[in-house]
Amino acid sequence: MQDTMRAIRYHEHGTADVLRLEQVPIPKPNDGEVLVRVRAAGVNPVDWKQRSGMNPDLPAIPGIDLSGVVEEVGDGVVGFTVGQEVWGTGRGTYADYAIATDGHLVSKPAGMTFLEAATIGVGARTAWAALFQAAGLQRGDSILIQGAAGGVGMWGVQFAKWKGAKVIGTASTENLGFLKSMGADEAVDYTNTSIDIVNGVDIVLDTVGGEVQRQSWQTLKKDGVLVTIVGEPDMKLAKDYGVRALRVGRMVNSIKVFDTVNELFAAGKVSPSIQEIFPLEQAKQAHELSETSHGKGRIVLNISV
Repeated sequence: MQDTMRAIRYHEHGTADVLRLEQVPIPKPNDGEVLVRVRAAGVNPVDWKQRSGMNPDLPAIPGIDLSGVVEEVGDGVVGFTVGQEVWGTGRGTYADYAIATDGHLVSKPAGMTFLEAATIGVGARTAWAALFQAAGLQRGDSILIQGAAGGVGMWGVQFAKWKGAKVIGTASTENLGFLKSMGADEAVDYTNTSIDIVNGVDIVLDTVGGEVQRQSWQTLKKDGVLVTIVGEPDMKLAKDYGVRALRVGRMVNSIKVFDTVNELFAAGKVSPSIQEIFPLEQAKQAHELSETSHGKGRIVLNISV
C-alpha cells in the first residue's frame, strides 16, 4: 500500500471555496480502530457547519459517514477482517482511506451498494435517537416529521412506520411522492399548505428549526413532545402549549442502530436514498448543494480507489 492518499482538506474556515484536494499521509489505526479503504462518503450538514467554523482543529478532512473495505485492523479489534465490506461512521471520510472505531462499523449487506451504504450512518442514528431515545415513540403514536424528505427525516419516516406509528411528513411539492414511497401516511406540501391542518399529534420531529419549529407547537396534543435536532427548543412556548420539548442529546449505541438498519434493509422495511452523487474532487459542489437544504435523501461522494 502506498504512503499517501487523496483527501479533501481545509486549512481555514469559510465557504466551500476553502476545500482543497490534496495528497496527505494515510492514517494508521490505533488500538480498537479500523482503517477503511473508502468507496463512498456521505455529505452531512454537520460537515459544512464544521467547515464554516464549528471545527476548531485545522487543517481538517471533513466527513463522518462512509462505506468501504477493511484495509487494516488495530490491536483489540474483534469481528472485522481485511477485505471485509463495511459501512458506518468514522472521521475524515472525504479521503481514499479513513479511520473508524470497531464500535461504529457493521458489515455491508448483500444487495446494498457502497453508495447507498455511505448515506446511512448519521441520518439513521440521529433519527433513532430522536424517536426512540428522546421521544419514546410507541406503536399507535402519531408523529409529524418536519423536513421529512431530508437525510434525517426520511429515516424518521421509515423507523416510525416500522414501529407502527401514524406518520405525517412535510416536504416540497416535488418530494411528496418520495415521502409516500418511504411509508408516510400523509404528506403535507409546505410550499402551499398551512401546517394548521395538522393537530393532536403525539410527537413532532423538527429537523428544520426556526419558523418551522415555531409553527409546530400548535400541532401537538396536550402532553405531547417536540424533539428537535437543530438548535435549542423554545422552552417558554413548550410550557405555554403544555407540551414537552427536547433536543437530541448523546447518541444511542451506533452498532444497535446500524445492525437494526441492516436487518430492516434485508427484510425490505427500509431503504437508503441518494439525492446526488459527486466525485471526490467535486466536494465543493456537494457542499454547496447540501447548504441549499433542499432535495431528498443524502448527497454522496464516490471515492472508488
